[in-house]
Amino acid sequence: MKLPGQEESDISSASENVPTGELDSGPGSGLSPDGPLDTDSRELEVPKDPPLFIQLNELLGWPHAPEWKETGRWVLFEEKLEVGAGRWSTPHVPTVALPSLQKLRSLLAKGLVLLDCPALSLQELTEQVTRVESLSPELRGKLKALLLQRPQHLIQTPCTGPCWGSAHPREASQEEEAPLKEQHQNPLRQKFAAGAEAGAVLAGQLGFLEQPLGVFVRLRDPVVLGPLIEVPLPSRFFCLLLGPPTLGRGYHEMGRAVAILLSDLQFQWRVRRASSLHDLLAALDAFLEEVTVLPPGRWDPTARIPPPKCLPSEHKRLPSQLRVAKGPSVRRRTPAEDRHGRRQHAANPELRRTGRLFGGLVQDVRRKASWYPSDFLDALHPQCFSAVLYIYLATITNAITFGGLLGEATDGAQGVLESFLGTAVTGAAFCLMAGQPLTILSSTGPVLVFERLLFSFSRDHSLDYLPFRLWVGIWVAIFCLVLVATEASVLVRYFTRFTEEGFCALISLIFIYDAVAKMLTLTHAYPIQRPGSPTYGCLCQYPDPGGNESQWTSTNPKDRDDILSMDLGLVNASLLPPPECAQRGGHPRGPGCHTVPDIAFFSILLFLTSFLFAMALKHVKTSRFFPSVVRKMLGDFSSVLAILLGCGLDAFLGLATPKLMVPREFKPTLPGRGWLVSPFGANPWWLSVAAALPALLLSILIFMDQQITGVILNRAEYRLRKGAGFHLDLFCVAVLMPFTSALGLPWYVSATVISLAHMDSLRRESRACAPGEAPSFLGIREQRLTGLAVFILTGISIFLAPILKFIPMPLLYGIFLYMGVTAISSIQFTKRVQLLLIPAKHQPDLLFLRHVPLSRVHLFTAIQLACLGLLWIIKSTPAAIIFPIMLLGLVGVRKALEWVFSPQELLWLDELMPEKERSIPEKGVEPEYSFSGNDSEDSELMYQPKAPEINISVN
Repeated sequence: MKLPGQEESDISSASENVPTGELDSGPGSGLSPDGPLDTDSRELEVPKDPPLFIQLNELLGWPHAPEWKETGRWVLFEEKLEVGAGRWSTPHVPTVALPSLQKLRSLLAKGLVLLDCPALSLQELTEQVTRVESLSPELRGKLKALLLQRPQHLIQTPCTGPCWGSAHPREASQEEEAPLKEQHQNPLRQKFAAGAEAGAVLAGQLGFLEQPLGVFVRLRDPVVLGPLIEVPLPSRFFCLLLGPPTLGRGYHEMGRAVAILLSDLQFQWRVRRASSLHDLLAALDAFLEEVTVLPPGRWDPTARIPPPKCLPSEHKRLPSQLRVAKGPSVRRRTPAEDRHGRRQHAANPELRRTGRLFGGLVQDVRRKASWYPSDFLDALHPQCFSAVLYIYLATITNAITFGGLLGEATDGAQGVLESFLGTAVTGAAFCLMAGQPLTILSSTGPVLVFERLLFSFSRDHSLDYLPFRLWVGIWVAIFCLVLVATEASVLVRYFTRFTEEGFCALISLIFIYDAVAKMLTLTHAYPIQRPGSPTYGCLCQYPDPGGNESQWTSTNPKDRDDILSMDLGLVNASLLPPPECAQRGGHPRGPGCHTVPDIAFFSILLFLTSFLFAMALKHVKTSRFFPSVVRKMLGDFSSVLAILLGCGLDAFLGLATPKLMVPREFKPTLPGRGWLVSPFGANPWWLSVAAALPALLLSILIFMDQQITGVILNRAEYRLRKGAGFHLDLFCVAVLMPFTSALGLPWYVSATVISLAHMDSLRRESRACAPGEAPSFLGIREQRLTGLAVFILTGISIFLAPILKFIPMPLLYGIFLYMGVTAISSIQFTKRVQLLLIPAKHQPDLLFLRHVPLSRVHLFTAIQLACLGLLWIIKSTPAAIIFPIMLLGLVGVRKALEWVFSPQELLWLDELMPEKERSIPEKGVEPEYSFSGNDSEDSELMYQPKAPEINISVN
């Protein structure tokens, strides 16, 4: 865009006067496009420009009582003074009218420009800016006195609320140029990093001026200009825009235009290095080259545009001269990165085959050994203490939920006690030895499904379950060690989003189906009938002579419901009615008595309460209610709070709902067995060899479950400095497998959700950020101590058995349903399924819909749905035990999709496989240019997030 009088040569002049040594400093703050931890910035030691705070002081009240009043402020985004409300507006993207920029350019071209002004105080600065030839000595004196008046600032302190600093404007003397007390108490100071500078813009109408006055000053050394700025920061820039009264708010808008220019990192970079008026105007012209014009009548000028979630990369905006000069210092995406800036698996040194037996394991050990001391020293930070509490509650919630469900799946062969003990021992050992100590070992949905299938197989064939399971665990350890020796972990490069989504969707549907099926089973056991029905009966709770609580069930037919009451976890069931149970109206009714319909009704109530309450708290996290800290706490602890609410409701109403089965002593849940499992039991000897077949299937499942979690946790966008350890992690899981099998404890692998929550609690972010700007993601605090402390506390929690027995089972079913719903709703596959039902004109503006035809998106989704349906059918048949092989088959299906979809379509809908990554020319050309070379496409990628969005709840 060209303004009247603008010359072509002005555009390039901004870089003509820049010293060669300054070209590498980059625009703005000098930050790399990917944040503070960018490798290129560290290697080049790029000098950084300090952040700039801009304030607009407007002259109001002329001619009666002129005074300066702060009406706007900028760092990256604009905040306007809400005069009537007496507060600052929310930060928003600033907009400016084109005529204001035109008038500003003309005024600066004719005005006074002082670069590297030597002024050291506000008095000296006013002496410099009033030396204008058009002003008489009398007008200079008036203008100087006006500029020395103290402005009014609206300072919102946390204790006293809004406060107008300098309520009675008066001229500041030489001794009164020190910052005011209100300025030092301004909480806005905390938003600025050390070395931040300020820029003051003064604008308004002045009756004694006959022609406009424009002054732009860049101080040689930044200096604190007394009470001029609301925050006592040293000022680098000063701009004065005054003129005779005119219609409208022309000078106010020109003042806003200067502030908007100074808040732009590119313009600021050029102005800091400008050596003449020519350079200043060239910087303004370069800004106009990137301006987007909104047509009048097509938008509301009073609307405030909220800040974007992600700002564009500053390197994308470099002028062509600087790009050539910077050369290799400008970071390009390598062929190993996709168009979203994510580094593909092939770039990880952990996923390169060495060709030696156990070569990958040896490299992992050597790599992690050098970091081992720092893995404990880095935990000496207050953030780690809060992370321990957070993940501890998540871990015991998971142990209670899966322990209760595992007890039902195995008819009490395993239970909550085994779940707590196994989680504590294996988790602590894994944190001490693993390659990625941020991983949290836990029971997972896929392994729980396999446990249920293995128990059903043993029961149907009259096999002793725990001895058979012991040999399966031994064989799994052997197979996993073989996988470690042959460096099979490098195959995770082929686990693209297609495989991860199919795996996640299947497990989520299993969670949802099992939760609903359990509740339907309970309602069939205790159907809701009218009074007088043959199945209408009573369940009583009363203390026996020994002080223990006993329960008695009386229904018709009697035997059936007595058995059901015990199957549903009602411990100490007695078939003898208590004397307190009085007959009222033909039905047992007395203290502690509940009719069978009450049990079904209240069980459904608890089931729905836990699910809906957890879902509501999860959505609170992304709502506008409550402060951000409260929202985060409610969202992250949704499962814990839902369990506490359900238990409180159950205890308050005195309900006789089925409860969690927990041993009263420290002994196995299954009566009559010791801690060590007999190798054979009642099984024949050859079963120890035959166990290799189901062990092979479980090995595939554990390999996929463990490594898919590892791939997710070790993505490059999480900026982990100490590297991954795929081979070492799988080795640790293999070593722990015989131990858990011999003690009859659950099998454990990496839990994706809790591990991501662990990383979320340890994420490092920049403290100083502009209002409206999201904190910069700095990485993860990598250490071993938080996980170790969590599992030690989990082991101590074994003695909570007397409390855990009060947890209703329908409550855990509701949490199980919540886990399934939240997991399946978080994947892109769900969004694409929803697109099948949404007309094209109402579909959301998803990025892949801009580059892939809708019919091809639907075809990709239909193939995923077909694979998911096939997996579900196999799971529901007697051949369900082979479903791990079918999960592995998803990798083959994804490979076959390369014959159906183009690489560009797969790049937007999924990820490229290693062979396709190598086929991209390695010439520094970005992948998108290989396919389309579209500038508009590149502009979209400017706004793609460069930091991970870890936004999950503890499930």
